[in-house]
Amino acid sequence: MTELSTATSGAVTGTGVRSRPRAVLTALCATQITSWGIVYYAFPVLNPQITATTGWPAAMTMAAFSLALVVSGLAGIHVGRIIDRHGPRTVMTAGSIAGTVSMVIVATAPNLPVFFAGWILAGLAMSATFYQPAFTALTRWWAPDHVRALTIVTLAGGLASTVFAPLTAALADQLTWRTTYLVLAGILAAITIPAHALALRAPWPPAPPAPAHTHDAPRTIIRSRPFMLLSLAFTLSAFAMYAAVVTLVPLITDRGYTTSQAAWVLGLGGAGQTLGRILYAPLARCTTATARAATLLTLGAVTTALFAVVPGPYPVLIAVSVAAGAVRGNLTLLQATAVTDRWGTTHYGSLSGILSAPAMTASALAPFAAALLAPPLGGTPHLFTLLATLALAGAFVAVGTSPRSPA
Repeated sequence: MTELSTATSGAVTGTGVRSRPRAVLTALCATQITSWGIVYYAFPVLNPQITATTGWPAAMTMAAFSLALVVSGLAGIHVGRIIDRHGPRTVMTAGSIAGTVSMVIVATAPNLPVFFAGWILAGLAMSATFYQPAFTALTRWWAPDHVRALTIVTLAGGLASTVFAPLTAALADQLTWRTTYLVLAGILAAITIPAHALALRAPWPPAPPAPAHTHDAPRTIIRSRPFMLLSLAFTLSAFAMYAAVVTLVPLITDRGYTTSQAAWVLGLGGAGQTLGRILYAPLARCTTATARAATLLTLGAVTTALFAVVPGPYPVLIAVSVAAGAVRGNLTLLQATAVTDRWGTTHYGSLSGILSAPAMTASALAPFAAALLAPPLGGTPHLFTLLATLALAGAFVAVGTSPRSPA
């Protein structure tokens, strides 16, 4: 078995002939911005205020957020299988409802156990509304032209932090963190519930047959060396990337900048994601899946290291954040296409869910681990150095992710 060439799979050629439910693209663009912006990116901005006003330890609030991501990774395996069989509408609508309820629980939590319960429910909502279910839906509806659809949705999704990190900071300047979360929950409900319920009603097409040269069953693929190495590479990268994102605001504020300035550094990284995703399709046309993975993971390590060694001035920090965001944007599409580039689209939801679960678990542990590691390492700059090293290790692992040719 060899890597599926971009031209053969039609990934970026625009040669698909099936009717595309175009309302889906618009809906998923809006819901990805809103879901990521509220359920994920609001937390790093609000957490300092949460700990300051409640007296809850930062390590415990980070642990609650981390638990949500663990739940999301584990639940995502089952979500992928459901969408493979039945389509995304019911799952993603239920996820939107759960996300709204979870934010209300978080906002009104009188103690840490209820706060944790809210984030557990948020984890289930993430598994049903974030990129993974959206990618599964688009890959089935748009294959073999799916990279174009994935790029459009992730271009929009990359703006989540750009829109909601500054918005959250502005709300928190005028309101308490609890009221801020209630306002955000209202926005989440108003946009995502009707969008998923009404726009995802298109008929769910049957799974395409496996490529002629790809006869491996999902169980065989999952146990193969390339699949396991790919999962490890994404896991190392995810840990480094998410730990960096969650600790970026403390890194910037520790260097003397305000929370609002730090939120803009984080938010403009989202603009970088949008910029970077424009470059993914040309990159896919001229590189193999393995070379692309190794290159992008290496660039992720470099941009993380820059945060460790560049204290300012402020415009330079913004430039580094935009560059790091551009790499993250490409890494999102890299993971979205990793299965189809190597094993086709037949079992995309199941394989992608299993491939992503360790990375989601790593991203879940990253905020909590970062909070614990930063003090003994001597501060957030040294933490970012460690994260860059882990990302570079992932790049080396990615070199071995090409499926073997049949004997």
